[in-house]
Amino acid sequence: MTQIKRPAPNPEWVLMYRQGFSAPRIAAGSGVAPSVMRYHLALAAKLEPGLRAEHREALPPAAPRLTVAGQRNLDDVLAFYGAEGRLPVSGRSARESALAGWLLRRRKEAAEGCLSPAYASLDKIPGWREYPTKRDADEARWKQRLDEVAAYLAAGNQWPRHNKTEDQEERTLGVWLHTQRITRRTGKLDAAKEKQLDAVVPGWKQGRTRRGTDSRRNESRKQKQPS
Repeated sequence: MTQIKRPAPNPEWVLMYRQGFSAPRIAAGSGVAPSVMRYHLALAAKLEPGLRAEHREALPPAAPRLTVAGQRNLDDVLAFYGAEGRLPVSGRSARESALAGWLLRRRKEAAEGCLSPAYASLDKIPGWREYPTKRDADEARWKQRLDEVAAYLAAGNQWPRHNKTEDQEERTLGVWLHTQRITRRTGKLDAAKEKQLDAVVPGWKQGRTRRGTDSRRNESRKQKQPS
């Protein structure tokens, strides 16, 4: 049986390779041994030094892959935004700080144009690509402290003290509340924040009396008195 002689390198095979087809696939489709295909492509690469690079550029993009940690962080950031209505910031819980750091790296990648398509769902969060300002961080911390004070009181505690206490949580919350009272007395407390304080922790302006009475009890009594 006479074998068909093909010009070397075979221009049809070279074209297919240039378009991104793999050598084994071309060999299988053409009914030749892989060694024959490798010979033709090696000869073509000598004649055209840029052939290998053209082949790589023509390859279809690999499907984006996420590591287990990357997927978990992505899910946690989306869940955090859904629950809190804001992005995580550093300086709070260890997990929130870790998410803030992870998001900062993704933000840098987005700015440099190298963010993996696997993180496309981050675009569900409006403005996540923008770097938060100090004001944004301060506002987020203020809201967190307000929530923490509300939770502290809801647990049955009296108004947190800013001194004469060894409890670090109580001192932290007490200092924050004391700062809000001073800011209000000097006329510097934002009206919207004062309104939030009144709504979330009524009686905050007085706190504990000198006798140790919880002003929340007095507030409750006033509300129960008939008009």
